Amino acid sequence: MVRLGFIIALLALVGVGLSGFAAYRVHDQELAIENIALARGVDIHASLVQERLTERELLARVAAGLFKSPTVMKADMLKPLRASIYAFKTDFVMASWIARLQPSEFAGAAADLATAGYRNPSIRSFDDTPLDAEARGKTLDVLMDLEPRNSVTEGFAGRALNNSRVMGPTIARANDEGRPVASDPTPLQRENGPLGVVLVTPVLPEGSSTAAGFVSFSYELGSLMLANDEMSLFSVALKDPRVQDGEIVADDDGNVRARALVGNGPSLAILRTVSFGGRDWSLGYYPKMDTDLRARRTAMFVGGIGLALTAIICGLFGYVSYANLRLRREVEMRIGFERRLTAVIDELNHRVKNILAVIQSIVTRTLRHGSDMDSARDLLIGRIHAMSHVVSLLSESQWQGVPLKGLFEARAIPHADRIAMEGPDITVSARAAQSLALLFFELASHSDEGLSLVGKHPNIVAHWEIVGDDNGGQFNFRWEEFNTSEKTRRGDSDFGVVLLDRVAPEALGGQAKRYFTEVSYVYELTAPLETVIDMTERGRTEALARPVR
Repeated sequence: MVRLGFIIALLALVGVGLSGFAAYRVHDQELAIENIALARGVDIHASLVQERLTERELLARVAAGLFKSPTVMKADMLKPLRASIYAFKTDFVMASWIARLQPSEFAGAAADLATAGYRNPSIRSFDDTPLDAEARGKTLDVLMDLEPRNSVTEGFAGRALNNSRVMGPTIARANDEGRPVASDPTPLQRENGPLGVVLVTPVLPEGSSTAAGFVSFSYELGSLMLANDEMSLFSVALKDPRVQDGEIVADDDGNVRARALVGNGPSLAILRTVSFGGRDWSLGYYPKMDTDLRARRTAMFVGGIGLALTAIICGLFGYVSYANLRLRREVEMRIGFERRLTAVIDELNHRVKNILAVIQSIVTRTLRHGSDMDSARDLLIGRIHAMSHVVSLLSESQWQGVPLKGLFEARAIPHADRIAMEGPDITVSARAAQSLALLFFELASHSDEGLSLVGKHPNIVAHWEIVGDDNGGQFNFRWEEFNTSEKTRRGDSDFGVVLLDRVAPEALGGQAKRYFTEVSYVYELTAPLETVIDMTERGRTEALARPVR
């Protein structure tokens, strides 16, 4: 007993070590996979944002290039461009024409604004106040036309933007650099309007290096840079160029707001930089879930399975070892029963090893690398339950065989209520019963989980027949799922393919094939009757189970 306890303790120690190592490896792999998925999603989002920004710069360049020798004081400069601007289908808030006017052109520009129907055609300051004496003698950048025209935007026409805190420096930089320039984030159209940016592009007449005016497009930051899929692994934030430690984010409703960075807030996972309007914008990505915590949970699940299997193996080993010790004592006490007891022990070891080998194969194939743990857990429990069911049936019959129809009980395989059985009442051997139980479970568990081609769950017909006599007979089995197709039926797993195509046919010494018809999925198995109904195995089991006299 001391030696047995030492061996069981050693097995437990090895099992715990292997379970811990497996959990460690799964943690590292899951963490690496999660980080790769996060980085890939960030790269895709940053690429889409950059593509969106490039399209809007292209629209500004094209719009500026369509101007032909502009008369700067005209208030309908965007009229011939409206069709071209809207053809791009971009989500701008407002497009405008900003004319660079000399003091002598103020009166004509005001008259042109009045002719265009604007309610306040006077040339005035950006804050809607009259021009002071100093401004009347300087060149001013005046908003002369805009799109769309409504009750809010019409009040902007005629305003000089030179002294605007945001638009003044942006226009000056666009004029100096001769290319589209983006402003700092600013409220659009009103003081409490949505945060956005204004892209200003200089309009250069042919043969001139001096801008006659500027075309501008304003965009909301939410749709421009912060738009994101609700199912993504991260949320997006824009580093606020106006504040050293600030950022701009969009909430679940799409509302954009500026906030200060929180010292103990969520840590940024990845930073990406995009270019727009002659400047770089920094996008920060916050993961929505703790990848390390998720990896730890998966590792704990795998470790738990390993410990459970270790307990099962140690228990089985202890049981078998204890049975061997007990049988050994019986042999010592009853020398006359030595041969019978030896045969019983050999048979028990043989069957336990077979069961352990099958369980090991099931676990290894189900918990393969990269598998979904929730699906793997359900399949593992179902397959072991199918094995447990057939072992229970065999135990009730003292391992002399199982009625074939008994393998289709609802507690053993899913969708049993949708299976129509057609075939004679036959009793299959213990070896065949174990293979067929796993085969039926695999077929049933991969039948259509949703609706079929006709809007109903598919009906399943399990048909078998015996051809010929007992000596040279043949067992034919056909599984057919009606009203299903290759598109609606869930594909067989790796373990299922191996079981259906190789393990089950080889265990019965037969052949199998599976295919789709126009209205069904079919699996056919053909095997010699002598392997399905093994009289030699039944006779040996019956002899071992016969009471000793």
